[in-house]
Amino acid sequence: MSNQPKKYKYKDLSGLAAKLRGDLIEHDFVLLYAHNGTGKTRLSIEFKNKGKKKINGDTLYFNAFTEDLFHWDNDLENDMDRVLKINADSKFFNAFKELALEEKIFAYLERYAEFDFKFDYEKWEISFSKQVPNPKHKFNNKEPEYIIQNNIKISRGEENIFIWCIFLAICELTIDGAEAYNWVEYIYIDDPISSLDDNNAIAVASDLSQLLKKGKDKVKSVISSHHSLFFNVVYNELKQKPCKRYFLHKNGTDGYTLQATDETPFFHHIAILSELKQVMESGKINTYHFNMLRSILEKTSTFFGYDDFSKCIHGVEDEVLYSRALNLLSHGKYSIYEPVEMGDDNKVLFIKILRAFLDKYQFDLPILLIEEEKEVIDAINKEKMRN
Repeated sequence: MSNQPKKYKYKDLSGLAAKLRGDLIEHDFVLLYAHNGTGKTRLSIEFKNKGKKKINGDTLYFNAFTEDLFHWDNDLENDMDRVLKINADSKFFNAFKELALEEKIFAYLERYAEFDFKFDYEKWEISFSKQVPNPKHKFNNKEPEYIIQNNIKISRGEENIFIWCIFLAICELTIDGAEAYNWVEYIYIDDPISSLDDNNAIAVASDLSQLLKKGKDKVKSVISSHHSLFFNVVYNELKQKPCKRYFLHKNGTDGYTLQATDETPFFHHIAILSELKQVMESGKINTYHFNMLRSILEKTSTFFGYDDFSKCIHGVEDEVLYSRALNLLSHGKYSIYEPVEMGDDNKVLFIKILRAFLDKYQFDLPILLIEEEKEVIDAINKEKMRN
């Protein structure tokens, strides 16, 4: 049997979601790394929808739609009382009022931010306050150095981390067996760390991993992300547990591929290079692949301490031509949602540059094996047997 990582192909997200549910029969966690635009959010919804045949469903999820459960009332008339409104009709807030989560939320929030909050359960809204320097304070006067500013509008990043802390508090309730969330069998988390700096990304990943490890006997979890640092921290925290790890990417209009990364360390630039090598060999090269290639060269130049990406191909034949081509052809706003195939002349140029780069640096790229569609059927049958 080959020790090379496997690659699974799926025509749609339904088969892919069935695969993940099948993995969770024997594993506590599934980790997915995927670039933006791959379909991670839609996959989380497809996964959730497969549990809808149960009365209350079976999946508690966090994704872009979770953030949409909150919206701002900026008090445009008076410009004073700004509050964050809650969509109380969502099942996400089951027994929210009765359980009074403020203490649990704040226990997480104080790790990442420096503001306070207050719930109004009658109006289903949240107000925020923050300690700020007192403009009236002077040396030797009686004014306090800091004052509390109420009804402030927090930043987008602070709002994201606040909503994330609400989700963590609900996860903790679920793991602790709160009756209001006893329907939850799976926790699905997609990209929780938008607008966070690297320090907070590490903290969020570590805190999340510790919480999910605590609850692995109660719920199974899927975590997907495009953030390589966040993914690697979670990977390292959970790799000793029964855990499946994949690189997910979209094959244009041809569906999706899922590459196992169980036997090798995860480096997203290696995954991108593998993808570029595949498209080079297949000839299905799209315009946005030049952007991906330049991104790889920029990361490599940063690693070696170069001040320009073109130094990565210094010394290769036609290096001046290749550098100019990358500068010109990687500046277009090429969409991965509506891929456009590259012209033949540019394809030849792309192939020459990529080959020159791979010949110079000799990356050990994984050989990808293809599993037939029976993987989808097997996953579906496992799910049926479970239910």
